[in-house]
Amino acid sequence: MRDLLLQCSGFAAIAVAIIHGVLGETRVFARATIEPPRLRNLIRLCWQVGTIGWICGGILLIAAPSMASEPARHWIIATMVVMYGFGIVGNAWVLRGRHFGWMALSAVVALAVAGY
Repeated sequence: MRDLLLQCSGFAAIAVAIIHGVLGETRVFARATIEPPRLRNLIRLCWQVGTIGWICGGILLIAAPSMASEPARHWIIATMVVMYGFGIVGNAWVLRGRHFGWMALSAVVALAVAGY
């Protein structure tokens, strides 16, 4: 059961990451006016680095149950909980809890901790 919870955490992390990337491109950067254009591209790339990082974290959470090393599993989960936890705190604090992102990431963390 804990393997299933951990894999669900990984799939949820990937879903949250994809939503983060799509909303960033369609809602945030579609309206933002950032000059010069090179700076706009740099900020977009920095935004998408988070998206890629969350996807990679989700892949690691999915793969962790199939690893033969129990310490590797625990380190992956601990690292991902810290990474997504930082996203939770930042999202809830900056947006004062009015954005669903902190709740979605909280679900990822809760599933990962349950699968520990």
